[in-house]
Amino acid sequence: MNKAIFCLVLVLGLFVFFACTSSPPPATATTPARETPPPAPQPASTPAEQPRTPPPPARTTDLVLDGAGTYVVVEGDTLSNISRRQYNNGFYYPLIMMASKTLVEDQDFILPDWNLTVPLLQANLNDSRARESMKNFFLEIARITEPMRPLDASGLRALADTF
Repeated sequence: MNKAIFCLVLVLGLFVFFACTSSPPPATATTPARETPPPAPQPASTPAEQPRTPPPPARTTDLVLDGAGTYVVVEGDTLSNISRRQYNNGFYYPLIMMASKTLVEDQDFILPDWNLTVPLLQANLNDSRARESMKNFFLEIARITEPMRPLDASGLRALADTF
């Protein structure tokens, strides 16, 4: 009987010893509790099937932005769809990219709730410097787009030739 009580006390003692050493010490009034910072947001991953396009070329500020509007991106929007709604032509999306240069870095990647700048098309076509900037940028976007979507690239080139 004494051996059984001795073994029980020994096991209980070991249990208490290991339980106390594995828990963190309690916070005291003199030691402020540390707040854990929120986890850093993870970048949005892109599907493996769609390769990311190269970054667009540098955009000049030669656009006429007087009277430009804004468009708030909703889920499922694409730049060409927005361009189709705003300008009745989906190939004018590089103009929105040029005007929204602080947001749009990839023609295939926009996020909901972004406020895109939508410049007045005719005002930019009437300005020779803006028209030249548009032509150069559209041709560069066509070059970037060519390997993935050759028909889109030819449409962009055809439109740039009218500037």
